[in-house]
Amino acid sequence: MTPRPFLIAATLTVVACAPSPRSGPVPAHDTPAPAVLELAQAPAVPATRAELAATFAPVVRAAAPAVVNIHTRRTVRTAPPMLADPFFRRFFGLDPDGPFAPRERVQTSLGSGVIVDPAGVIVTNNHVIGEADEITVVLSDRREFTATILGRDPRTDLAVLRVAAGAERLPALAFRDSDEIEVGDVVLAIGNPFGVGQTVTQGIVSALARTGVGITDYRFFIQTDAAINPGNSGGALVTTDGRLIGINTAIFSRGGGSIGIGFAIPSNMVRAVVAGFTGAGLARPWLGARTDSVTAEMAGALGLARPTGTIVADVAPDSPAARAGLRRGDVIVALDGRAVEDSEALRFRLATRAPRGTARLTVLRGGREVALSLPLEPPPERPARQATLIRGNHALAGAEVGNLSPALADELGLDLLETGVGIIDVRAGSPAARVGLRPGDVILRIGGSEVRGVRDLLVVLEARRSGPFRMAIRREGRVLEATLAG
Repeated sequence: MTPRPFLIAATLTVVACAPSPRSGPVPAHDTPAPAVLELAQAPAVPATRAELAATFAPVVRAAAPAVVNIHTRRTVRTAPPMLADPFFRRFFGLDPDGPFAPRERVQTSLGSGVIVDPAGVIVTNNHVIGEADEITVVLSDRREFTATILGRDPRTDLAVLRVAAGAERLPALAFRDSDEIEVGDVVLAIGNPFGVGQTVTQGIVSALARTGVGITDYRFFIQTDAAINPGNSGGALVTTDGRLIGINTAIFSRGGGSIGIGFAIPSNMVRAVVAGFTGAGLARPWLGARTDSVTAEMAGALGLARPTGTIVADVAPDSPAARAGLRRGDVIVALDGRAVEDSEALRFRLATRAPRGTARLTVLRGGREVALSLPLEPPPERPARQATLIRGNHALAGAEVGNLSPALADELGLDLLETGVGIIDVRAGSPAARVGLRPGDVILRIGGSEVRGVRDLLVVLEARRSGPFRMAIRREGRVLEATLAG
């Protein structure tokens, strides 16, 4: 059985039917921190049995108080599907207030979080808090606080919370530069697996820059063999100097438990998200170029000793890449001195920078190394999105559409050079939802007419008041065509 990626929030569900509740289980840069222990700066390989017997207790004593448990509650109302249809209610004589009345289900989730600011700022995974109505943070000394959400970023699966601790300075973990660590470094994972209480496990950094793990938009993870289980989501991965190197997020698993392959979001990304939500807002620079990872075949043709870097396939006019002097065929191999192994690594490196100032790109051009200065700017909203809810009696009714710009494409998780009309949202139960349209779909054609903007789309739909029509969309890089009822 092939292991699969598994997000590691532990979940329970309590079913409540008024007035008597009943329950049942359902599966599931660096700044000093106030209490961080200063340890040796240059770790050495243990030379004696006595050194091998050294304890991690001082590190845990300093770091563990900054790792918290997170409990969430969300109340949802569910009913048999037939109750949603008036015909079935009348035909079967179903009373919406009778035995088939909607029931309240209280969904609860258990996870972990890390205090990163003594003023009460906590970072966790976005999937831990979900769509919670209530979020309770429990400190290691068992004090409880109600948390508010400062911001959530589904694309990185991170969320930032705040608790009101008054004038008290809470224990907090300092960030460590995640580019400093190496494969083989010892790390500790601290969290609340299966809700049993705070637990510490030890392992090593098994791999760096894992880009093939499709659990977030920014695929760039620290891999560790420290035991991580459901409930560890949002917990801390710390180094032996007691600083935060990553947020534990997912595991590969056959049955939901640890098999020694866990993944953490690097601290450099975490720090960028926290800074965004505790500052002026989360924004990321854009490149303004389309790139492809260098393959082994490309490396030979480009005269590279090994496949590394990302090759520029296209450059948007008046983009940061264009103003930096980037050209088609350039191979980007580093950003600010940090290696860029592939396209995912470039996206990660850019996403950890604030959208101001410049970054230094190192590119290979014609066999020579060239340094370029890249302006760090957020993606612009040009053209204006002109968000429009489609109405009428046809298959697109209920879809909210907009003109694609780099900013809107970024929001929808699309290629930032994508143009045309994108679907921003789809109303539940609408004709657009029933035919399977999704946010992020790009409308290419209706009938034989190209759709280049919202205005084009409205004109085409107005001309086709009735009857079926053929539509082409682009979804996740593939073009899909279907005939839809008018």
